[in-house]
Amino acid sequence: MCGILGFNWPDRSLGERLCQILKHRGPDQEGIFTEQGITLGFRRLSIIDLSEQGSQPMPNEDGTIQLVFNGEIYNFLELRRELEEKGHRFRSRADSEVIVHAYEEWAEGCLDRLQGMFAIGLWDQSRQKLLIARDRLGIKPLYYFFQKGRLAFASEMKTLLEIPDLPRVVDLQALYYYLGYEFVPSPLTMFAGIQKLRPGHYLQLSGNDLIQKPYWDLNRPGTSLTQEEAVVEMRRLLQETVQKHLISDVPLGVFLSGGLDSSTLVALMRRLGVNPLRTFSIGYPDPSFSELPYAELVAKQFETEHTVLMIPEVTLNDLEEAVWHLDEPMTDLSALPLYLVCREAKKHVTVCLSGEGGDEIFAGYDRFKASKADQIYRLLPALIREKMIYPIIEALPDQPQKKGLINIVKRFVEGSHLPLEGGHLRWQYFSSSMQDDCLFNDRFKGQVDMNPFAPIKALKSGWAGVDRLDQEIYVDLRFIMPDSVLMKVDKMSMAHALEIRVPFLDHRFVEFTATLPGDWKLKGFRTKAIFRQALSGLLPDQIVWRGKQGYSLPIKNWLREGLKVPLITVLKESPVIKEFMKGSYIQELIDQHMARTHNHNHILWALLNLGLWHQKFFI
Repeated sequence: MCGILGFNWPDRSLGERLCQILKHRGPDQEGIFTEQGITLGFRRLSIIDLSEQGSQPMPNEDGTIQLVFNGEIYNFLELRRELEEKGHRFRSRADSEVIVHAYEEWAEGCLDRLQGMFAIGLWDQSRQKLLIARDRLGIKPLYYFFQKGRLAFASEMKTLLEIPDLPRVVDLQALYYYLGYEFVPSPLTMFAGIQKLRPGHYLQLSGNDLIQKPYWDLNRPGTSLTQEEAVVEMRRLLQETVQKHLISDVPLGVFLSGGLDSSTLVALMRRLGVNPLRTFSIGYPDPSFSELPYAELVAKQFETEHTVLMIPEVTLNDLEEAVWHLDEPMTDLSALPLYLVCREAKKHVTVCLSGEGGDEIFAGYDRFKASKADQIYRLLPALIREKMIYPIIEALPDQPQKKGLINIVKRFVEGSHLPLEGGHLRWQYFSSSMQDDCLFNDRFKGQVDMNPFAPIKALKSGWAGVDRLDQEIYVDLRFIMPDSVLMKVDKMSMAHALEIRVPFLDHRFVEFTATLPGDWKLKGFRTKAIFRQALSGLLPDQIVWRGKQGYSLPIKNWLREGLKVPLITVLKESPVIKEFMKGSYIQELIDQHMARTHNHNHILWALLNLGLWHQKFFI
């Protein structure tokens, strides 16, 4: 795991300066390559082939190809054998060298053969061509800008911001989406001019011609398997996938929340002979936010070396550090706990497996259930839903615990009240047209498309006529997953030079689950039904059949307590908030939240992170 960068002009000094910004991602080695038309930079975190032979930029035999690569290729040994049979000769054991020779053999077609997580920058001197590419699901990030013939790319935006003459300007459309979704969807970023390379895409620069092409998308084939046969194949494929993700020359562990996905990884790692098996969990004094009893049950069952990080309350310093590493505000409430547990895990291991992806591919989130329940709820006349039920539910006071009946009902009715075109993401969207109108000033509204679900509509258009749940899973994988979940995982782990691997997002496993009927995944209101069936006997019943809770933190309470003063100060003084938003409405939100008549934690937390981000990168 590493940090990479490059640009299409020669400047070794600039490359070295930019590499220093990525040092936290790769503390072990630095490499620079420069010649006419290119500079490539690399920071290395040694995982496979710890010798200097595995360092980058990685050349081919005559130096006409130079590669910088961030990630892991899990089938590199198989590819190496195939390439050796074709006459290629290797000088290292590194997976990066496999990519170089695969490109020599298959050009851009090599991307179809790579199984893993990756961001790639490759210079082809003989063709005077620069290729950059991102893995199929977007596990590894890659940013770029292209202006006046200049192309630059990097693993983190803060690197690109140090390039001379690149202006720092807030992208207002990105800001609008961020406050609703709590992340910025691709290809936008919070910095105008800087874009995210979409997952499953590559960019190619030849002369002044820049082209972007997709090389992968999720297809919709059916399956001829019976449900029992599918369960057997799922177990086999998942165990094979986990085994490939164990390849490493350094110690590894696993994040254990106590949920179904992370517990499955622990069970399979134990079955595959990982010893010692290190597990890491987080907990809170408020038991409604903590899953520790379940994590400890699994740790005891599989005899792991278990480490628990208790979080009484986050500090402003922790939050500011996380904001800097994220590059742009992204307020998933599990981001900060993940940052803290990664810091603890790095004291013991260099690689951790984690369960991201399981809830997306098997419909494990509450938003999938809410969407299904909404089909029944909408049998009530609109007049009753909108004029009677909604006002009554909105008037109910928020409860301090994480969920609870009142909080669940309020969230369901609020999501159902949003426009239908938002689909199941209405329950993952934290604004409304009324809030937008009250929050943003006229200057902001005049520069932004205020249609929050336009990106969703564009994604769903290619899946018209498909089963509703399959369509929702596709949107989760292609919209939320890369820019929220996986961005959080990469940035919070690499802040501490810790590599996180996500076996559930092996593209072969994702493609297999996509063939399974939706009612095998969400059976009635039982989420992940076929997955639970597959794990019966592998895990304790208390784990197999429990509902989802997930990493989170009691931020709504902390904003009323230890973070109250920083919240009020930042929201009153932030230049970006004062320039584009109405202070009187924000004060109303603060007052209602502190009085506990409403829970405004999502918008207040998002605004706090926005203000701190702007302070870090603009002031």
